Amino acid sequence: MPAAGRSAETGGPADPRPGGTGTQSQEGAPRGDFGAPSVRPAAAGGAITSAATARDHVRTLLSEHGRTGGENPDAVIDVLLVVSELVTNAIRHGGGLAGFDATLTDGGVRLAVRDNSDVVPVQAYGTGEIPRTDRAHRTNGYGWPLIIRISDAVTVEPCPGGGKTIRVFVPLT
Repeated sequence: MPAAGRSAETGGPADPRPGGTGTQSQEGAPRGDFGAPSVRPAAAGGAITSAATARDHVRTLLSEHGRTGGENPDAVIDVLLVVSELVTNAIRHGGGLAGFDATLTDGGVRLAVRDNSDVVPVQAYGTGEIPRTDRAHRTNGYGWPLIIRISDAVTVEPCPGGGKTIRVFVPLT
């Protein structure tokens, strides 16, 4: 199956160039380059503004290409979990969600989430170890370890003009 992408940038139009990246900033600078062209412009339902709309977007992308889990339905759940964590982190800790891109490949899904903060999360390049604490009901600090454990690759790139893009690859096999 060829690579397919479905972009839902919060601020700009899809990149129409052959081999384009699928998303552009309002200034026209490409973002989310995974080496595969986008199949469609922004999601029919509108811009990605929450973890729920991002999950719906990715669920639709997978469904449209017959990738609903088949022999490994947990893989789809894993992708949706990573989407939720990345988007929620951008909103809660990154100064707001500034962009979202999902690209389907033969082996999985490439995700790019852009936020408005230059700060690299402390655990971004960690081991994926769950934080240990003496507190009985810790309510945060689990997202990055999950992202690292589920994803095959994690990169954090600064964006021109500020902010950063976090890119991950989540296998579907």
